[in-house]
Amino acid sequence: MVKKSEPGRGRTAAVIVLLGALTAVGPLAIDMYVPGFPQMGRSLTASDTGIQLSLTAFLAGMVVGQLLLGPISDSLGRRRLLLGGTVLFAVLSLACALAPNIVLFNGFRFLEGVAGAAGTVLARAVLTDLFHGPRLPGYFSLLAMVLGVAPVIAPVIGTAILSAGTWRTVFVVLAAFGLALFVAVLCTLPESLPPAERHTGGFGGTFRAMGGLLRNRAFVGCGLTLGFAAAALFSYIGSSSFVFQDVYGTSAAFYGMVFAVNAGGMMAASALFGALSRRFAVPVLLAAYCALAASAAAVHVALVLTVGGNAAITWVCLFFTVAGVGGVFPASMTLGQTLGRPASGAASALLGGAQFLFGALASPVAGAFGGHSALPMAAVMLVVLACGAAAFTTLVPLGRNTGAAAAELERS
Repeated sequence: MVKKSEPGRGRTAAVIVLLGALTAVGPLAIDMYVPGFPQMGRSLTASDTGIQLSLTAFLAGMVVGQLLLGPISDSLGRRRLLLGGTVLFAVLSLACALAPNIVLFNGFRFLEGVAGAAGTVLARAVLTDLFHGPRLPGYFSLLAMVLGVAPVIAPVIGTAILSAGTWRTVFVVLAAFGLALFVAVLCTLPESLPPAERHTGGFGGTFRAMGGLLRNRAFVGCGLTLGFAAAALFSYIGSSSFVFQDVYGTSAAFYGMVFAVNAGGMMAASALFGALSRRFAVPVLLAAYCALAASAAAVHVALVLTVGGNAAITWVCLFFTVAGVGGVFPASMTLGQTLGRPASGAASALLGGAQFLFGALASPVAGAFGGHSALPMAAVMLVVLACGAAAFTTLVPLGRNTGAAAAELERS
């Protein structure tokens, strides 16, 4: 493959900002409407389970959309799918705002997730198309920082919207965001995958490329490492509020501070990965971040079992665990996308699909074991992070394929 010239500095900044906004679609659509759950239940005459199912529907749509749109973009190109995905996200968000009952609302949420997946999966593919060498890990660290900050600010934005409107207003705002992204892609983002570099043989050939990636041990290892890290993060997001407020009796304001500080640690770890990737090989950094996350989770479990745990212990342990996850995300994405560069859309689909699927499956597990202690959350996080570390050590050795990817990242 002939290496394409990268965009100029001014164009690069605009492209990175746009790719960051596209990456934020999923977290914003997941978390912005959560503060309105009680109001939605009354408005749609729906049970708590029915309202929570709308979150599951969106996550399922995100997984399906990534697995479909990523490989298809390797044949059709990125730009058309991004334009279609953003405008459909806007339309389906408006449909959610107008839904008269929970059944239609959940159906629209699934389709909204499929459309929203275009931004998430294709942002990574476009980044891989346009950038090479030592700058690529830094750009992936920026996208990972977006994934760290968006879940924190999304409920704040949602609460502000609810203070001036209703839960339906939240989806009107999401529709406006989708429309703004459509205009931005139309005006800012050129096609990053020229016809000469697209996969031939129709959609069958495109999805066969996905099968080839699944036979690459190192790539599968990156995907599993990313997926298990996401499982740890979703377990933390789903359980930490109950642990701090119900188990330890802290206030909502204190928990908000804990969540914000931990998110800051996650962003700092992502930024540090971008800086360190110019001096150390990406697989080495990925190993270090896996070790940090798993070790902090192990210490958390040990302390809860021996001294019972308290808010301070749990906060410190979670800070370092989440920081480790914040480094695993960009490191595994960078290495996985580089290994899958010949089919970067399919690679992005598999990596993103693993991230959301593992996260969605892990989120309710800790709660199923009860909410009377921090131990279930800590134990689930330890188990999945240990699985991620095991996947990395057994499937991602510094052999020929992984070494070649690392060498590509070192070339300017």
